[in-house]
Amino acid sequence: QVQLVESGGGLVQAGGSLILSCAASGRTFSSYTFSSYAMAWFRQAPGKAREFVASIDNSVTVRYYDDSVKDRFTISRDNAKSAVYLQMNILTPEETAVYYCAAGGTCWAMRAATGCEYWGQGTQVAVSL
Repeated sequence: QVQLVESGGGLVQAGGSLILSCAASGRTFSSYTFSSYAMAWFRQAPGKAREFVASIDNSVTVRYYDDSVKDRFTISRDNAKSAVYLQMNILTPEETAVYYCAAGGTCWAMRAATGCEYWGQGTQVAVSL
């Protein structure tokens, strides 16, 4: 079992930046275990479906981004710390949402919310005008 805890959300003005973090842990979990999981970030705005933002494979070889965030967001991971990060720049009010971290499964490659093995509880990002 893997627990994911997101942090770093908050209120930011349009054009600003935030760094989200996701820490993984578990009863029999180790950094070695974490390094076997592909990771992804999704977001869900009020009244909308959960949507893909970015993903990274376990070996940090492949990264995927939604077209709407490409060149502004960067996903990274630190396997030694069992953590994944999302650097978000030039944020817009339309990106106000709860941001979720996900681990494992096929969702990272399919870039879809179905097929993720584990989910965090989410962190709220609010972007003001």
